[in-house]
Amino acid sequence: MKGKVLVAYGSTNGSTAEIAERIGEVLAKEGLAVDVLPAADATDLASYGAVVLGGGLYAGHWQRDARRFARRHRKALTQRPVWLFSSGPLDPSASERDIPPAPGVRRVADRVDARGHITFGGRLEGEVKGRIARMIVNSGKGGDYRDFEQISRWAAMVARDLEGPGI
Repeated sequence: MKGKVLVAYGSTNGSTAEIAERIGEVLAKEGLAVDVLPAADATDLASYGAVVLGGGLYAGHWQRDARRFARRHRKALTQRPVWLFSSGPLDPSASERDIPPAPGVRRVADRVDARGHITFGGRLEGEVKGRIARMIVNSGKGGDYRDFEQISRWAAMVARDLEGPGI
C-alpha cells in the first residue's frame, strides 16, 4: 500500500479516541505506517493511502467531528480504501452480535464506498461531558463495554486487507 494509514476519530468523552489508538497500535504492529488523529485535526489526506474513520454514537448519531470529517473529505475518501467504526452501546451487545451502522453512518459508508463498518461497545463513566451523558452515569447505567480483543481482531483484518493485491 502506498502512503500511511490515517485513523481519524470523533470522540467527546475519550472512549472512541482510545479505540482509535488501539486500532493504530495494531496497524503499526502489522507493519503499516499510521497516524492517529482527532477528526477535527486531520486537514489533508494527500499523504494517506487509506483511512479508518470512527465516531462515538450519541442518540443514534455519529459524533459531530466524525460527521464533519466525512463531509469535508468526501471526494478524497472515495479515492482510497476506507473503513468505518462506531462506538456506543452501553451493554455487551456489540461483542455478541453484528450491529448495523446507524442510518447517518450508513449514508457515509455508501457515499465513500467504505470497505466495512463495525460497531464496538462504548464507555461512559466518571466525569463526562453533556447533560444526558451525566444523567446516564448518575443513574448507574454507564460502564465500559469495549472489547479490546474484538477491536484488535478487526484492526488486524483491516491490515490484512490493505496488504492484499491491488492496494
